[in-house]
Amino acid sequence: MGIRLLAVRSLKWRGGVPIHPPVIFLIWSAPFVIAPAYARHEAQRLQALRALLILDTPPEERFDRIVRFAIDEFEVPMAAISLVDDERQWFKASHGLPMCQTARDISFCGHAILRAEVMLVPDTLLDPRFFDNPFVQAPPRVRFYAGAPLTLRGGEAVGTLCLFDTRPRQLDRIDIAVLSALRDLVVEQLTQSKVAACS
Repeated sequence: MGIRLLAVRSLKWRGGVPIHPPVIFLIWSAPFVIAPAYARHEAQRLQALRALLILDTPPEERFDRIVRFAIDEFEVPMAAISLVDDERQWFKASHGLPMCQTARDISFCGHAILRAEVMLVPDTLLDPRFFDNPFVQAPPRVRFYAGAPLTLRGGEAVGTLCLFDTRPRQLDRIDIAVLSALRDLVVEQLTQSKVAACS
């Protein structure tokens, strides 16, 4: 949240002397969130996501197990397998998050799928994309994010395996390698789901 300058009333003068002081109008505004851009081949990406036939399916232990391992391995309070749809991100598996989906335009993962490598945000309050995000300014008060894009064989990034923490932190090269390996397991499971659905 933040206070934004809305308007300043012009001074009125009489004989070179202001007859009353300027009045500044302020408004308590909604968060100014930088929404993620869409992928270059967004239609193709969405087609690949929906071809997995996994959106809005019930929880599955094979995905929950990976998220639990990430929680323990990285000692974070929150982690998720996030799938980025047209206007939302939906969590196939999550731990520590009070919601099962969020709007895409306020999502961290919407940004993460636009890059090939793991996206790290060591301190959300220092990042212009996220400092005013509602999930930073209000519970769960995210201060750290790491998202490994779930990239299919055709090159479509359909979501992320992501970590959240309530304190700033960093990941070293070994941490990133472990997160990437877990991400590969998620992609393998997603691909198996598609094969099973088509058989």
